[in-house]
Amino acid sequence: MDDALQRVRMTPRLEVEGTLTRVTGLVLEAAGLRAPIGSQCLVRMPNPQGPRGRAADVLAEVVGFADDRAYLMPAGDVHGLRSGASVIPAAAFVPVPRLGEPESEVQPRSGVLRLPLGDGLLGRVVDPQGQPLDHQGPLVDVAAQPLDRSPINAMERDPVREPLDTGVRAINALLTVGRGQRIGLFAGSGVGKSVLLGMMARYTEADVIVVGLIGERGREVKEFIEDILGAQGRARSVVVAAPADAPPLLRMQGAAYATGVAEHFRDAGKHVLLLMDSLTRYAMAQREIALAIGEPPATKGYPPSCFAKLPQLVERSGNGLNGVGSITAFYTVLSEGDDQQDPIADAARAILDGHIVLSRALAEEAHFPAIDIEQSASRVMHNVVEPAYLDSARRFRAIYSRFRKSRDLVRLGAYAAGSDPELDEAIRLQPAMAAFLQQNMFEGDRLGDSMAGLQRTIKAQAH
Repeated sequence: MDDALQRVRMTPRLEVEGTLTRVTGLVLEAAGLRAPIGSQCLVRMPNPQGPRGRAADVLAEVVGFADDRAYLMPAGDVHGLRSGASVIPAAAFVPVPRLGEPESEVQPRSGVLRLPLGDGLLGRVVDPQGQPLDHQGPLVDVAAQPLDRSPINAMERDPVREPLDTGVRAINALLTVGRGQRIGLFAGSGVGKSVLLGMMARYTEADVIVVGLIGERGREVKEFIEDILGAQGRARSVVVAAPADAPPLLRMQGAAYATGVAEHFRDAGKHVLLLMDSLTRYAMAQREIALAIGEPPATKGYPPSCFAKLPQLVERSGNGLNGVGSITAFYTVLSEGDDQQDPIADAARAILDGHIVLSRALAEEAHFPAIDIEQSASRVMHNVVEPAYLDSARRFRAIYSRFRKSRDLVRLGAYAAGSDPELDEAIRLQPAMAAFLQQNMFEGDRLGDSMAGLQRTIKAQAH
């Protein structure tokens, strides 16, 4: 009986093969395929023809179905496909056994997405399918694992109680981040999001840094690695790159893969910093897929599924089970036209543990990092700093805000000194406060130094 059961286990599973019947825009339609949503499939041409015909299979994912028709989104170029191509479920990644190691069991063609996870990813740059982009040879010391994981019970997570040093003075002092916090970086285009992310990647206290470059310019990938991370930062980093010209399926998969890599290291007990640029491009990729399969648009063309996908991605980060490991995540959110009420920006603000807003007006004044502390907030700051220091930070914000609101009046000469003692104080402290909030991108500032500097600036009012 045991021998018979072993033979049954070793017998390949019967595969339900479909047929490609239609290609419309971004969507492939297959008949006769019985595969669940999220399954990976291979579209196989028996005899590719034409100058660009290729024997390699086209990877696609099932994103919907209607009756006996399955809708698939390709992960690559569909040039050369024609009606009648075979569509079969397939594993996306099967590692090649190395010499001296026992052969691993061959993964059945279950269609479950498996991508490489392990310590061998440190120092590497990979695409959303786990393929190296850095020309440093194949990945080693990795294992193919599914990305789908059960969500962590909220009652089994430790609350955010420990402060995290980001190396950025304005954030450390006025928007103190806690280890395991999820925070958004809201900005329009060209006001310094990537530079600020680079500063945090360079100076933040973390065991592992995972960078997800999702839907951004391909030029930024090499620049981020060489100019911002550097050799020292790259040794403890994993970069997942899905540039703007990647298909929408790969852009979404890149965000999920970067989060899965961070989860792997968190489960190993490490403190992980996850930097994702950007959450908006992830939502846009989901919008492209949803609209292509016929989902009705809602707010500004975004279908309801976009707003359902965002919390599913964000909630995967945070503290691990019973305080073992953590993922502190920074998600950039592109505010179209500098509109903070953009639907994605508004939805992200509601599900994150804080928001840092970059101001174009400050950037135009050469104030970098261009953090608008009046509009920014950290929802866990009161849990990670002493009450006495929290009072100092609130006092700083109040004085700074008082000057910003009356700045035009002062510049026009319409304000008479002595009319408002609080405004007089704000005018006198403004140069020191502005200098405190600015920082060179190649200079880090420790958490303790940032807090001490804020208190010195506040105490200057007594002199």
